[in-house]
Amino acid sequence: MGSKLIGLVLLVVGIGLLYFGYQASQSVGNQLTESLTGRFTDETMWYLIGGAAAAVAGAFLTFVKK
Repeated sequence: MGSKLIGLVLLVVGIGLLYFGYQASQSVGNQLTESLTGRFTDETMWYLIGGAAAAVAGAFLTFVKK
């Protein structure tokens, strides 16, 4: 039961980080940076990478691990 709870928390945190990363990627400053450099800011990338990793780990612990 403990790993499922941790998995659920990781899943929720991961989805939250993905949401904040998406919101940051849509900001005017980030759009300008992306148009000039071809990539998002480091902060936005960390939100997206961390959110994806947490969501995948959380989903694994919640739905796959027994």
